Amino acid sequence: MESNILVESSGIPSSTNRIQVVFKRELPKKPANTLAASISATAPSELLSLFDELEGLVGLQEAKKTIYEIYALLKINKEREKHHLKQEKQVFHMVFKGNPGTGKTTVARLFGKMFREMGILSKGHLIEVERADLVGEFIGHTAQKTRDLVKKALGGILFIDEAYSLARGGEKDFGKEAVDCLTKALEDSNKDFICIIAGYNEEMENFLDLNPGLPSRFPVHITFDDYSVDELLEIANIMARNKDFEITKDGLEKIKRTVSGIVSDPFQMNFSNARFIRNCIEKAIRVQAVRLIKANEFGRDDLVKLKPEDFSI
Repeated sequence: MESNILVESSGIPSSTNRIQVVFKRELPKKPANTLAASISATAPSELLSLFDELEGLVGLQEAKKTIYEIYALLKINKEREKHHLKQEKQVFHMVFKGNPGTGKTTVARLFGKMFREMGILSKGHLIEVERADLVGEFIGHTAQKTRDLVKKALGGILFIDEAYSLARGGEKDFGKEAVDCLTKALEDSNKDFICIIAGYNEEMENFLDLNPGLPSRFPVHITFDDYSVDELLEIANIMARNKDFEITKDGLEKIKRTVSGIVSDPFQMNFSNARFIRNCIEKAIRVQAVRLIKANEFGRDDLVKLKPEDFSI
């Protein structure tokens, strides 16, 4: 079982560098579904280890299904080539749609590595950008910034988070210039370059309407569903255990009540899924530290347990 907290940074000046949570669980001895089992039987070892890494992430069923389909297509194309049959050529620019904390950046990073092992990309690196990295302050500046970022992403993935923000600002805003330049770049640099645009479901659909050429250039759409209550509890357990903590039964029940209330609230718009859980765990650890110092309790069991009173949620 493994969990990493990574700061994902493209090396490009940006208003924020997001903290990306990667949560992994122990894998079953055999793949959980027949599709994964069939693919695993044919994949080389380097790619198989990446499939295992993806399978170890909680949820993300649509993303897992899509990458298996892409690998299967490449495998079948090689078989068709042996028989001198036409091969299905596809473009893999993608739209990731989902709420915050649902694993979009994590999957984008993994996809880059997988595409490198599949021979789709030569490097497989991830360049993560946002509006401020693409949009300039004067005429011509935006196009140059966008071209420079595409060049930097060649051989890998250009990941544009909250891509719909490029559509904001009105007619005089340079966001539309970035979109137009990106649309052309997708056509010119599609052999060793993949662009993934990400954001909320509805906003991403509106964004694709901004330029008539956009929808056809992003043929792969993956929806990242909100985590269920049970999945969020699993993530909480994993995050705690990998920090050498243990959430008590009553502590988990308190998290469950809070999360259930949020998930069932039809007016809840800003729930951040796994990020919410991460924040809860980190705050509980701070509260626990104060509790233990006040009580002068420093035994191993005391240091490990996160109790209901530690969760101020």
